[in-house]
Amino acid sequence: MVTILEARWTDGYWWSKDGLRLHYRDYPGPSDKPPILCLPGLTRNVRDFADVADRLAGSWRLIVVEQRGRGESAYAKDPMSYVPLTYLQDVEALIDTLGLGHFIVFGTSLGGMLAMLLSATGPGRLAGALLNDIGPVLEIAGLTRIRSYVGRSGSWPTWVHAARALAEVQGASYPEYALEDWLVMAKRLCRLTSSGKIVLDYDMKIAEPFRLPGDAAMDLWPALQSLEGVPSLLVRGALSDVLSEETASEMVRRLPLMDYLTVPAVGHAPTLDEPPCRAAIDRLLDRIERAI
Repeated sequence: MVTILEARWTDGYWWSKDGLRLHYRDYPGPSDKPPILCLPGLTRNVRDFADVADRLAGSWRLIVVEQRGRGESAYAKDPMSYVPLTYLQDVEALIDTLGLGHFIVFGTSLGGMLAMLLSATGPGRLAGALLNDIGPVLEIAGLTRIRSYVGRSGSWPTWVHAARALAEVQGASYPEYALEDWLVMAKRLCRLTSSGKIVLDYDMKIAEPFRLPGDAAMDLWPALQSLEGVPSLLVRGALSDVLSEETASEMVRRLPLMDYLTVPAVGHAPTLDEPPCRAAIDRLLDRIERAI
């Protein structure tokens, strides 16, 4: 894993319909290619795509979104707005603000769910899509595990303490990680406060709607089907408890243009910086470039 030492982006902001100031990073790239809209997972922020963006910036423009309640984006007054349809409205507002007509979406977990919804609500505007460890069916075991830790606040005196705490909670998803890897993960997921404590970089209230019954009730198969004809890539962690092999196989069966990569020794979700992911992303972007 690589940690960015020098920023190669500009910070941008936009406004949600309910008046929240939201943040994104804009990595420069050519204007004759569709930009890549990067959508992180439930508890993630713009740093989740730092390695991907650092590698691709210059060859492609990347716009990395920070959803409400994460990182530098404002926290919502109403915790019940922390739901996929509101996140979708927020992203649509950014798309309108930036005047994006044709674009690629890279989405991890929740971000992949939004990628499917963006395709369904705007036919023809996606030039390509990457779905990272997410599909139309969410496994109960994975949802239960995530619900067990999302929204539980904590603080740590050092980055090593934060890294070890993350390893205790998420170790089963990354069994081959060493302390160095967990330190990288901690610096992605956490921030240093003015008091010198290290805390998770999201509003703990995002867990409130996620814990309600029926969270996985939305039928996303039609949204997935809207990607038919779009060059796409499905990435699944071999140890994933959120996306099953059965669901992944059915997704690929329904979408002939969808490539499929299983990342060994990783659960939910791959970082997309694993060597097989890098190669698969390059193949996807090559397919997209040849199609435009």
